[in-house]
Amino acid sequence: MRYRITFAAGLAIGYVLGTRAGRARYEQLARTARKVADSPVVQEVAGLVGAQVSSAGRTVYDKAVHKVPVTSLRDFLARPTDEEIELVEWETHRSNGTQPPGENGSPGTGEDR
Repeated sequence: MRYRITFAAGLAIGYVLGTRAGRARYEQLARTARKVADSPVVQEVAGLVGAQVSSAGRTVYDKAVHKVPVTSLRDFLARPTDEEIELVEWETHRSNGTQPPGENGSPGTGEDR
């Protein structure tokens, strides 16, 4: 459907630009186009399409934010890396006097032994 509308619009524009009928024919086509654009039915359909596009855009935005919940570059850069998280966990266990399971007391190994 979208391609048909695009094709029809392109055909109409091509006709207007390529017509040799002169200014009178151009004015007639312009008046007809204004009537169609100002039609209540066309306005209603345009409103519905606009609402659907807005809703779809919001849905895409929400999904993207859910997948990558970063509000700014500063937030992204402030996130700790896996190594930093591991170091914080190691320091926490060290200060509590406990040892994380599977490690032999040093941070940053990244592998269970």
